[in-house]
Amino acid sequence: MSRRKPARVLPRAFLALHLLLVAVPILVMVMWSFTASWPWPSLIPEAFSLKGYAEVFGGANGAAVLAQSVGIALATAVLTTTVAALGSRALARYHFRGKELFRFATVLPFLIPTTVFAMGVQVVFLKMGFARTVGGVILAHSIVALPYAVTIMADVTAAAGGRLEEAARSLGARPLQNLVHVILPQLAPGILSSISMSYILSFSQYFLTLLIGGGMVKTFALEMFPYLTGGDRTIASAYGVVFLVVTFAVFLLVEWALKKFGFRAGQDLFNLQ
Repeated sequence: MSRRKPARVLPRAFLALHLLLVAVPILVMVMWSFTASWPWPSLIPEAFSLKGYAEVFGGANGAAVLAQSVGIALATAVLTTTVAALGSRALARYHFRGKELFRFATVLPFLIPTTVFAMGVQVVFLKMGFARTVGGVILAHSIVALPYAVTIMADVTAAAGGRLEEAARSLGARPLQNLVHVILPQLAPGILSSISMSYILSFSQYFLTLLIGGGMVKTFALEMFPYLTGGDRTIASAYGVVFLVVTFAVFLLVEWALKKFGFRAGQDLFNLQ
Protein backbone atom coordinates (compact mmCIF):
# COMPACT_ATOMS: atom_id res chain seq x y z
CA MET A 1 0.00 0.00 0.00
CA SER A 2 2.88 2.36 0.79
CA ARG A 3 4.11 2.00 -2.79
CA ARG A 4 0.73 2.67 -4.30
CA LYS A 5 0.16 5.88 -2.35
CA PRO A 6 2.98 7.90 -3.99
CA ALA A 7 1.93 6.51 -7.37
CA ARG A 8 -1.52 8.05 -6.86
CA VAL A 9 -0.51 11.21 -5.02
CA LEU A 10 2.10 12.43 -7.51
CA PRO A 11 -0.20 12.48 -10.58
CA ARG A 12 -2.93 14.21 -8.56
CA ALA A 13 -0.47 16.77 -7.23
CA PHE A 14 0.82 17.43 -10.74
CA LEU A 15 -2.74 17.81 -12.05
CA ALA A 16 -3.62 20.20 -9.22
CA LEU A 17 -0.48 22.26 -9.89
CA HIS A 18 -1.26 22.34 -13.61
CA LEU A 19 -4.83 23.51 -12.99
CA LEU A 20 -3.56 26.14 -10.55
CA LEU A 21 -1.06 27.52 -13.06
CA VAL A 22 -3.83 27.76 -15.66
CA ALA A 23 -6.64 28.99 -13.42
CA VAL A 24 -4.78 31.75 -11.58
CA PRO A 25 -3.74 33.73 -14.70
CA ILE A 26 -7.25 33.41 -16.11
CA LEU A 27 -8.74 34.63 -12.82
CA VAL A 28 -6.37 37.62 -12.76
CA MET A 29 -7.24 38.42 -16.38
CA VAL A 30 -10.98 38.30 -15.60
CA MET A 31 -10.48 40.64 -12.63
CA TRP A 32 -8.42 43.06 -14.74
CA SER A 33 -11.15 43.13 -17.39
CA PHE A 34 -13.53 44.71 -14.84
CA THR A 35 -10.94 46.95 -13.19
CA ALA A 36 -10.84 50.74 -13.26
CA SER A 37 -8.05 51.10 -10.70
CA TRP A 38 -5.72 48.45 -9.25
CA PRO A 39 -2.62 50.14 -7.81
CA TRP A 40 0.33 48.28 -6.40
CA PRO A 41 0.49 46.62 -3.85
CA SER A 42 -3.28 46.10 -3.41
CA LEU A 43 -4.36 42.46 -3.71
CA ILE A 44 -7.80 43.39 -5.08
CA PRO A 45 -8.91 46.23 -7.37
CA GLU A 46 -9.94 49.51 -5.79
CA ALA A 47 -12.54 50.37 -8.43
CA PHE A 48 -14.42 48.44 -11.08
CA SER A 49 -15.59 49.43 -14.54
CA LEU A 50 -17.08 48.01 -17.74
CA LYS A 51 -14.81 50.19 -19.88
CA GLY A 52 -13.02 47.17 -21.37
CA TYR A 53 -16.17 45.44 -22.58
CA ALA A 54 -17.62 48.72 -23.79
CA GLU A 55 -14.54 49.07 -25.98
CA VAL A 56 -14.81 45.47 -27.25
CA PHE A 57 -18.50 45.63 -28.16
CA GLY A 58 -18.89 49.38 -28.51
CA GLY A 59 -19.32 51.19 -31.78
CA ALA A 60 -20.96 50.03 -34.97
CA ASN A 61 -18.27 47.47 -35.84
CA GLY A 62 -17.61 45.80 -32.48
CA ALA A 63 -20.04 42.88 -32.75
CA ALA A 64 -19.68 42.75 -36.54
CA VAL A 65 -15.91 42.24 -36.34
CA LEU A 66 -16.34 39.51 -33.75
CA ALA A 67 -18.98 37.75 -35.87
CA GLN A 68 -16.79 37.99 -38.97
CA SER A 69 -13.82 36.57 -37.06
CA VAL A 70 -15.88 33.61 -35.83
CA GLY A 71 -17.17 33.01 -39.36
CA ILE A 72 -13.66 33.11 -40.87
CA ALA A 73 -12.30 30.78 -38.19
CA LEU A 74 -15.17 28.30 -38.58
CA ALA A 75 -14.84 28.28 -42.37
CA THR A 76 -11.10 27.74 -42.00
CA ALA A 77 -11.65 24.90 -39.52
CA VAL A 78 -14.18 23.10 -41.71
CA LEU A 79 -12.12 23.51 -44.90
CA THR A 80 -8.87 22.47 -43.23
CA THR A 81 -10.38 19.44 -41.47
CA THR A 82 -12.08 18.25 -44.67
CA VAL A 83 -8.85 18.46 -46.68
CA ALA A 84 -6.87 16.89 -43.83
CA ALA A 85 -9.33 14.00 -43.48
CA LEU A 86 -9.23 13.22 -47.21
CA GLY A 87 -5.44 13.54 -47.37
CA SER A 88 -4.94 11.40 -44.27
CA ARG A 89 -7.19 8.70 -45.67
CA ALA A 90 -5.19 8.67 -48.90
CA LEU A 91 -1.94 8.35 -46.95
CA ALA A 92 -3.25 5.62 -44.64
CA ARG A 93 -5.25 3.47 -47.06
CA TYR A 94 -3.71 3.80 -50.51
CA HIS A 95 -0.36 3.38 -52.24
CA PHE A 96 0.44 5.71 -55.12
CA ARG A 97 3.42 7.28 -56.84
CA GLY A 98 4.73 10.32 -55.01
CA LYS A 99 3.11 9.33 -51.72
CA GLU A 100 6.11 10.36 -49.60
CA LEU A 101 6.38 13.66 -51.47
CA PHE A 102 2.71 14.30 -50.76
CA ARG A 103 3.25 13.44 -47.09
CA PHE A 104 6.13 15.92 -46.93
CA ALA A 105 4.09 18.61 -48.67
CA THR A 106 1.34 18.38 -46.04
CA VAL A 107 3.78 19.36 -43.28
CA LEU A 108 5.87 21.80 -45.32
CA PRO A 109 4.27 24.91 -43.75
CA PHE A 110 5.73 23.70 -40.43
CA LEU A 111 9.21 24.39 -41.81
CA ILE A 112 8.50 27.89 -43.14
CA PRO A 113 8.34 30.83 -40.70
CA THR A 114 4.94 32.52 -40.70
CA THR A 115 6.46 35.89 -41.63
CA VAL A 116 8.23 34.49 -44.71
CA PHE A 117 5.16 32.49 -45.70
CA ALA A 118 2.85 35.51 -45.33
CA MET A 119 5.02 37.72 -47.55
CA GLY A 120 5.26 35.08 -50.26
CA VAL A 121 1.55 34.29 -50.19
CA GLN A 122 0.68 37.98 -50.30
CA VAL A 123 2.51 38.40 -53.62
CA VAL A 124 0.78 35.35 -55.11
CA PHE A 125 -2.65 36.36 -53.82
CA LEU A 126 -2.25 39.90 -55.16
CA LYS A 127 -1.63 38.51 -58.65
CA MET A 128 -4.53 36.06 -58.36
CA GLY A 129 -6.95 38.63 -56.94
CA PHE A 130 -7.38 36.84 -53.59
CA ALA A 131 -5.76 39.58 -51.50
CA ARG A 132 -7.96 41.91 -49.42
CA THR A 133 -10.83 39.39 -49.52
CA VAL A 134 -12.40 37.20 -46.86
CA GLY A 135 -11.93 34.16 -49.10
CA GLY A 136 -8.22 34.89 -49.43
CA VAL A 137 -7.83 35.18 -45.65
CA ILE A 138 -9.66 31.87 -45.14
CA LEU A 139 -7.45 30.15 -47.72
CA ALA A 140 -4.26 31.55 -46.17
CA HIS A 141 -5.35 30.49 -42.68
CA SER A 142 -6.20 27.02 -43.98
CA ILE A 143 -2.73 26.55 -45.44
CA VAL A 144 -1.14 27.45 -42.10
CA ALA A 145 -3.50 25.20 -40.10
CA LEU A 146 -3.31 22.24 -42.49
CA PRO A 147 -0.15 20.61 -41.05
CA TYR A 148 -1.70 20.53 -37.57
CA ALA A 149 -4.94 19.07 -38.89
CA VAL A 150 -3.14 16.46 -41.00
CA THR A 151 -1.02 15.38 -38.03
CA ILE A 152 -4.15 14.86 -35.94
CA MET A 153 -6.24 13.18 -38.63
CA ALA A 154 -3.40 10.92 -39.83
CA ASP A 155 -3.03 9.35 -36.38
CA VAL A 156 -6.78 8.90 -35.93
CA THR A 157 -7.23 7.47 -39.44
CA ALA A 158 -4.36 5.02 -38.99
CA ALA A 159 -5.72 3.90 -35.60
CA ALA A 160 -9.24 3.38 -37.02
CA GLY A 161 -8.04 1.02 -39.75
CA GLY A 162 -10.44 -0.49 -42.23
CA ARG A 163 -11.89 -3.56 -40.55
CA LEU A 164 -15.18 -1.96 -39.52
CA GLU A 165 -15.67 -0.54 -43.01
CA GLU A 166 -15.15 -3.98 -44.53
CA ALA A 167 -17.54 -5.51 -41.99
CA ALA A 168 -20.17 -2.90 -42.82
CA ARG A 169 -19.81 -3.54 -46.57
CA SER A 170 -20.15 -7.27 -45.98
CA LEU A 171 -23.43 -6.56 -44.15
CA GLY A 172 -24.75 -4.66 -47.14
CA ALA A 173 -23.99 -1.08 -46.17
CA ARG A 174 -23.93 1.36 -49.07
CA PRO A 175 -21.05 3.89 -49.42
CA LEU A 176 -23.06 6.74 -47.89
CA GLN A 177 -24.18 4.55 -44.98
CA ASN A 178 -20.61 3.44 -44.47
CA LEU A 179 -19.47 7.05 -44.38
CA VAL A 180 -22.16 8.26 -41.97
CA HIS A 181 -22.40 5.26 -39.63
CA VAL A 182 -18.86 3.88 -39.64
CA ILE A 183 -16.16 6.21 -40.94
CA LEU A 184 -17.26 9.51 -39.39
CA PRO A 185 -18.00 8.07 -35.91
CA GLN A 186 -14.52 6.53 -35.83
CA LEU A 187 -12.94 9.82 -36.87
CA ALA A 188 -15.13 11.98 -34.60
CA PRO A 189 -12.48 12.52 -31.88
CA GLY A 190 -9.94 13.55 -34.52
CA ILE A 191 -12.48 15.76 -36.30
CA LEU A 192 -13.27 17.56 -33.05
CA SER A 193 -9.57 18.05 -32.25
CA SER A 194 -8.76 19.17 -35.79
CA ILE A 195 -11.63 21.66 -35.95
CA SER A 196 -10.72 23.06 -32.54
CA MET A 197 -7.03 23.44 -33.38
CA SER A 198 -7.71 24.98 -36.79
CA TYR A 199 -10.29 27.35 -35.30
CA ILE A 200 -7.89 28.60 -32.63
CA LEU A 201 -5.06 29.08 -35.15
CA SER A 202 -7.31 31.05 -37.47
CA PHE A 203 -9.03 33.11 -34.77
CA SER A 204 -5.68 34.18 -33.30
CA GLN A 205 -3.89 35.00 -36.57
CA TYR A 206 -2.65 38.57 -36.67
CA PHE A 207 0.29 39.12 -39.03
CA LEU A 208 -1.00 36.80 -41.76
CA THR A 209 -4.44 38.40 -41.64
CA LEU A 210 -2.90 41.88 -41.73
CA LEU A 211 -0.88 41.13 -44.88
CA ILE A 212 -3.44 39.09 -46.80
CA GLY A 213 -6.43 41.16 -45.68
CA GLY A 214 -4.57 44.38 -46.38
CA GLY A 215 -6.53 46.20 -43.68
CA MET A 216 -9.78 45.56 -45.58
CA VAL A 217 -10.66 42.38 -43.66
CA LYS A 218 -11.15 43.21 -39.99
CA THR A 219 -10.79 40.42 -37.42
CA PHE A 220 -10.85 40.17 -33.65
CA ALA A 221 -7.08 39.58 -33.49
CA LEU A 222 -6.39 42.76 -35.47
CA GLU A 223 -8.56 44.78 -33.08
CA MET A 224 -7.05 43.15 -30.00
CA PHE A 225 -3.33 43.39 -30.82
CA PRO A 226 -2.90 47.18 -30.39
CA TYR A 227 -4.33 46.96 -26.87
CA LEU A 228 -2.03 44.06 -25.97
CA THR A 229 1.00 46.18 -26.88
CA GLY A 230 -0.43 49.52 -25.75
CA GLY A 231 -0.33 48.97 -22.01
CA ASP A 232 -4.07 49.26 -21.28
CA ARG A 233 -4.56 46.13 -19.20
CA THR A 234 -8.29 46.60 -18.70
CA ILE A 235 -9.17 46.64 -22.40
CA ALA A 236 -6.56 44.00 -23.25
CA SER A 237 -7.95 41.70 -20.53
CA ALA A 238 -11.51 42.26 -21.77
CA TYR A 239 -10.41 41.18 -25.25
CA GLY A 240 -8.68 38.16 -23.73
CA VAL A 241 -11.79 37.11 -21.79
CA VAL A 242 -14.01 37.44 -24.86
CA PHE A 243 -11.45 35.46 -26.86
CA LEU A 244 -11.53 32.60 -24.32
CA VAL A 245 -15.32 32.58 -23.98
CA VAL A 246 -15.97 32.62 -27.73
CA THR A 247 -13.37 29.91 -28.38
CA PHE A 248 -14.76 27.67 -25.63
CA ALA A 249 -18.33 28.26 -26.84
CA VAL A 250 -17.41 27.26 -30.39
CA PHE A 251 -15.64 24.15 -29.08
CA LEU A 252 -18.79 23.12 -27.17
CA LEU A 253 -20.93 23.89 -30.23
CA VAL A 254 -18.83 21.67 -32.48
CA GLU A 255 -18.87 18.86 -29.93
CA TRP A 256 -22.65 19.17 -29.58
CA ALA A 257 -23.11 19.15 -33.36
CA LEU A 258 -21.04 15.98 -33.73
CA LYS A 259 -23.12 14.23 -31.08
CA LYS A 260 -26.39 15.63 -32.45
CA PHE A 261 -25.76 14.14 -35.88
CA GLY A 262 -24.48 10.86 -34.43
CA PHE A 263 -20.80 11.32 -35.35
CA ARG A 264 -19.43 9.94 -32.11
CA ALA A 265 -17.36 6.96 -31.13
CA GLY A 266 -19.18 3.91 -29.90
CA GLN A 267 -22.12 4.15 -32.30
CA ASP A 268 -23.71 0.80 -33.10
CA LEU A 269 -22.09 -0.52 -36.25
CA PHE A 270 -25.08 -2.70 -37.14
CA ASN A 271 -27.66 0.10 -36.87
CA LEU A 272 -27.44 0.93 -40.58
CA GLN A 273 -31.10 1.21 -41.40
